[in-house]
Amino acid sequence: MAIEGGCLCGAIRYEITGDFAGAGVCHCRSCQYMTGGGPNYVALAPTPAFKVTKGQPKRYTRPGGSGGDITRVFCGECGTPLWSEGAFPFYPVKAGGLDDPSILEPQIHLWTSEAPPWHPIEPGRPAFPENPPFPPPAP
Repeated sequence: MAIEGGCLCGAIRYEITGDFAGAGVCHCRSCQYMTGGGPNYVALAPTPAFKVTKGQPKRYTRPGGSGGDITRVFCGECGTPLWSEGAFPFYPVKAGGLDDPSILEPQIHLWTSEAPPWHPIEPGRPAFPENPPFPPPAP
């Protein structure tokens, strides 16, 4: 079964044909800029299972916390953040762009050292001050 998503205006659509490798919440400053202040909720879609089915998104690249470049992909029409591309074998897909974001349950919190005090960090979930060890520990 395919998981679908896209942007607010419908100019960009994508499809994921496989299981997510996990889901998490990133509290880094770059994600705060990208979300407009809150943490970034993402699901990890294996790169080969992900394809754009409509439109041409825009990209913005800058160094990430890992030292490698991270490319943030978004709709050039409505500005919806969609996914990121980088040095991993998956795309962190923004939960808000999924047609049904209720299928996700975040398993870990990343970059908690940069979270303002009002970012919710659930007790009982693994939390890391920066990037977790890769691969992440089992929940």
